[in-house]
Amino acid sequence: MRTGAIAAVTMLAMTLPGAARQEQPTQTLPGGARWSAEVPANWNGTLLLYSRGYSPSAGNPDPAPKQHRQALLDAGYAIAGSDYGSGGWALEQAVPAQRATLAAFAARHGKPKRVIAWGSSMGGLVSTALAEAKGSGIDGAAPMCASIGGSLGMMNMALDGAYAFRTLIAPDAGIRVTGIDDDRVNGKRVADALAEAAKTPQGRARIALAGVLAGIPDWTSRDKPQPAATDYTAQASEIAKSFVMGVYLPRTDQEARAGGAFSWNTGIDYRAQLARSGRRAMVAALYRGAGLKLDADLATLNAGQRIAADPKAVAYMRAHYTPNARPLVPLVAVQTIGDGLTAPAMQRGYAQAARGDVKSLYVNAAGHCTFDTATVLATIRYLDTRITTGKWPQTPAAFVSHQPAPMLRPCWRGGKCR
Repeated sequence: MRTGAIAAVTMLAMTLPGAARQEQPTQTLPGGARWSAEVPANWNGTLLLYSRGYSPSAGNPDPAPKQHRQALLDAGYAIAGSDYGSGGWALEQAVPAQRATLAAFAARHGKPKRVIAWGSSMGGLVSTALAEAKGSGIDGAAPMCASIGGSLGMMNMALDGAYAFRTLIAPDAGIRVTGIDDDRVNGKRVADALAEAAKTPQGRARIALAGVLAGIPDWTSRDKPQPAATDYTAQASEIAKSFVMGVYLPRTDQEARAGGAFSWNTGIDYRAQLARSGRRAMVAALYRGAGLKLDADLATLNAGQRIAADPKAVAYMRAHYTPNARPLVPLVAVQTIGDGLTAPAMQRGYAQAARGDVKSLYVNAAGHCTFDTATVLATIRYLDTRITTGKWPQTPAAFVSHQPAPMLRPCWRGGKCR
């Protein structure tokens, strides 16, 4: 093919909707993190800054999840993201790496008209941190299936569930609640104890109590329908399915970064916590069916040896990252109603504490970060319209009205922790 013909074909490809004008090779930022981006030929001026979830390793600097990437480009959005330069609970590295990615993108591709920070799971917390920071360079944030309760509130809830499980079900199984030297070994001990406990009505009732204290919703299986409101047996089964991952979260890396235990349950009244959860009726029914006395178990929890936190470790996790619930840009948080890993209760807690332009949307589905591409696009367009027009549009049909259980251990930077 002649040079002129090749040029013509190339120009045609560059003008087709959805054709990628440039798929940038991975580059290294000044701080050592890697970043990448893609810009479509029909770029609408909005850059989507993606923050990935928790990963033991830094991985690849994907500018968007693979299953959503082409649809976002076809819709006219440029996409970018970094690998944070670190694996693990990398909030300390992620926020500056993402800000550096914005600067590098502008230098290479030109300054966007607007920037939307979005992310999943831990990446949703990264996006929230950017939304709450002055001069972050973003115009809006869309944390999805996010750890939006923050490192202190989220992990305090998890600690309550872990403490209840170990105390009532497996006190002699070698299970650790803090000071965990190997998450996998500890998780295996929990899984083995849970499987044994789930064989009896007594064990299932106690698993449900621990799960409720941890904020796990009563629907967590993507491949099963939501249990009926009074089907407590099915609800307990759903809690058990997500218990190990939803409660015994990866603490080893977090405590190493923080320099010690940063979660605590000193001063917590578990009888009051259960009452506050709004799910006491479910737990009480399971206890009655098992022939157990709920008040006796709650008394055991309240009389047990408590766990104190290291103030220096708390200070580290407050900084990396405990939200202040004061976003400086419009923020829309999106969650499935049945996420057993990042409890919907956290999104409710953030929305209730927020002072700022915050919307909270729910999808009638279960599972962690299981949004389809249509939901992701609906979220981005909803926020993009708010940024462009100054007003929130009508809520897209992809979302439903929902009120999760309350966040039992809210903790916001600049305020008191429960």
